[in-house]
Amino acid sequence: MNKKFVSLLLSLIIVVAGLYWVFGIPRVGHPEIPTSAEAIASGEYLYNAAGCAACHQVDGADGPIGGYEIESPFGGSFFTPNITPDEETGIAGWTGRDFLLALKYGRSPGGGFYWPSFPWRSYQGMSDEEVLNIAAYMITLPPIRNDTPEHDLPIWQYSWMTPEWNIFADLMEGDAPAVGNDPQVQRGAHLARHFSHCGECHTPRNFLGISDLSNEFAGQEGVASAALTPEGLGAYTYEDFVYFLEDGFTANFEQVGGEMLDVIEHTSNLTQEDREALAAFFFRDE
Repeated sequence: MNKKFVSLLLSLIIVVAGLYWVFGIPRVGHPEIPTSAEAIASGEYLYNAAGCAACHQVDGADGPIGGYEIESPFGGSFFTPNITPDEETGIAGWTGRDFLLALKYGRSPGGGFYWPSFPWRSYQGMSDEEVLNIAAYMITLPPIRNDTPEHDLPIWQYSWMTPEWNIFADLMEGDAPAVGNDPQVQRGAHLARHFSHCGECHTPRNFLGISDLSNEFAGQEGVASAALTPEGLGAYTYEDFVYFLEDGFTANFEQVGGEMLDVIEHTSNLTQEDREALAAFFFRDE
């Protein structure tokens, strides 16, 4: 066989494999969405733990109809979608596969890419069971028709840029610090890193908007983002922080405001045990 032809064939194979690696749809199977009362109740709790309403149910809406504006650090704005089970404007007909692809991989049912303004890189730490329980709850919500605005982004930003950005993130983000074997601390880490996705606002990012996990929870410059480190939380005791997650009063007895108030709305719905787990994680001995 001609050596030139073999070289071209190998090059083509490498290119096709690379494109599949970048753009291929992850294999998640076709799991059923559970229908038991236990799964739905668990899903409701996890939905609240993830703070979904903070971005999808705004301005006194009766459900998570979307439309919340998120400013892009690179110019323009994102608008959250309607995630009620409405047939025309929401997520009616989504399968277990669709929920897994969206929450853990940032992919739409059709294989498209969601922008990382949707914190799927944090949510990917959820288990499949947790995602499917959230789905079980979400499909029971009342369907509400609501057409949300299209993203308003600079002309040079395209969603097909997301998979390349995700590869850079995998390479540059680093690893989050280990948390040891304490079950309470591990539970707190799971809640903070994945459900509450605290790092989305409280972990520094580089010029590409990629989190620097070597400085996890050290705060972000240019935004009202406190450091959730021993130094940043120096004014709090463990007990102060547990109460803060419940009522939003700081160590100086001031009511928190801004976007953090939305966070308190969902941490206040956590069990006392889970608020204590979050405190145990942030106040752990390194």
